[in-house]
Amino acid sequence: MSMKKKCLNKKRANRATSNVFSMFDMNQIQEFKEAFGMIDQDRDGFITKEDLQDIFASLGKPECDQMIDSMLGEASGPINFTMFLTLFGMKMNVTDSEEVIKNALSCFDETGSGFISEENFRHAIVTMGDRFSSEEVDELMHCIPVQNGLIDYAVLSRIIKQGKKENAI
Repeated sequence: MSMKKKCLNKKRANRATSNVFSMFDMNQIQEFKEAFGMIDQDRDGFITKEDLQDIFASLGKPECDQMIDSMLGEASGPINFTMFLTLFGMKMNVTDSEEVIKNALSCFDETGSGFISEENFRHAIVTMGDRFSSEEVDELMHCIPVQNGLIDYAVLSRIIKQGKKENAI
């Protein structure tokens, strides 16, 4: 095999393993496409400072140039859809493993049953660490399966790490 062909084959293999689209399933990619389309206010295929200012304004959030600049600074170039996915992929890979999350949640399992009470969970996330507001907790609880006031924290760990599957639970 010629040296040129070896180099080309190596380049292709490298590119295939770094494909950001392989990090997500098709449902996740579709959701990211929808989110990207909502943020890309001027529909030019790129998320710009002006797009972010517009989206924050539409959400009733005060404009914060420093925060927007910080967000844009996380990208290594212009934010097109592929870069958008890459940024989310990096964020998702930085989170703790499902097992670590499950072990952390097990601290709230007073009986060792594999479940934590919804009431204790709500209390913990509004009073500890990065505190959630009541509105954020209510929104979050719509995504968490609760049965008889209890949360299966193994399922919650999976949802935190992988997202909620439509036909799960």
